Amino acid sequence: MSGTVTVVSRNGAYSFTKPNRQSVTLLAGLGVEGDVHAGVTVKHRSRVAQDPTQPNLRQVHLIHEELFGELRAAGFEVAPGDLGENVTTNGVDLLALPVGTLLHFGDEAVVEVTGLRNPCLQIDNFQDGLLKQVVGRDESGRVVRKAGIMGIVTVGGVVRPGDPIEVELPEGPHRALDRV
Repeated sequence: MSGTVTVVSRNGAYSFTKPNRQSVTLLAGLGVEGDVHAGVTVKHRSRVAQDPTQPNLRQVHLIHEELFGELRAAGFEVAPGDLGENVTTNGVDLLALPVGTLLHFGDEAVVEVTGLRNPCLQIDNFQDGLLKQVVGRDESGRVVRKAGIMGIVTVGGVVRPGDPIEVELPEGPHRALDRV
């Protein structure tokens, strides 16, 4: 399985959206250089309030570009970076990947998938009603989260729009993604 990076984003200040960049640098064990969520321990405000010593399993936020088309069809206008992601992808079914999948970006960088992003009410502050589009329930009543996945940087490197993404699945049995 393979895909492409379409957009990269980062922000050094806490805000919901992240400006798009020509490139981002991933730092092993830390995340996106210059991004407010980079670090060994948790940086998301709600996680810091619970326990600031927790390991940061949310160093890199990835969203599949295909989600934006789905949201447009539902009447929402969302572009790369708007939902706070660092890497927007195309051609990889991010939500179907198991925990521990390695995503190879270009020639260097590698991100290990840790889980699903758990969207919060800030999404409705961005566009009213958007939260219901990215969190719902399937026919069996299970919660379905569609606002992307999270990962940790295992090998640093520069990531740019147009870079190929190679997917390396972990050895089985595979464990489905859950919120992190």
